[in-house]
Amino acid sequence: MTHLTVYRDHDPSFPELATSDPIVLVGHLAMTGILFERWAASHSLPHDAGSEEVLAAYASDVARLQAARGYKTVDVARVPRGVANAAELRAKFLDEHTHSEDEARFFVEGGGAFYLHIDRRVFRIVCETGDLLSVPAGVKHWFDMGPDPHFTAIRFFKRPDGWVAEPTGADIAARFPGYDGLPATPC
Repeated sequence: MTHLTVYRDHDPSFPELATSDPIVLVGHLAMTGILFERWAASHSLPHDAGSEEVLAAYASDVARLQAARGYKTVDVARVPRGVANAAELRAKFLDEHTHSEDEARFFVEGGGAFYLHIDRRVFRIVCETGDLLSVPAGVKHWFDMGPDPHFTAIRFFKRPDGWVAEPTGADIAARFPGYDGLPATPC
């Protein structure tokens, strides 16, 4: 279930807000400039579907978002359940970082948790199938796919090099509960 938890950035032990109410969730994210939408992820995909099949299944949604937000490039990130290098993949995104452009993701299947560090708060958004989240350029964040990751996400870019992470050097991510409920400690 899609869920938002808001913490003070210095205290992950007492959330200020925890909700799965879609109106509250969308409202809180919108106040910080975060785009969140629910799309119908109604296309059943075979377990071995390639990027072309995923993009073809969601072609009209992809085209609509590209036109509305100016995205020029799309691709598919897919991590199947039981992947051999799960711990390494998870650790790759657990450090706080920024990007020079928006980071937009539509979850076609599975899920993960985005953590957004904005105005002395950490917004933890657990995304699931059907969620579209767009993190504006420059927003400090990290992503936790959990200890047994499983997701397929369509990623949107304005430039091919826009997804390159710029680490902040902060250790904040290690202090907050991971997607599995435990502190997320990078390797």
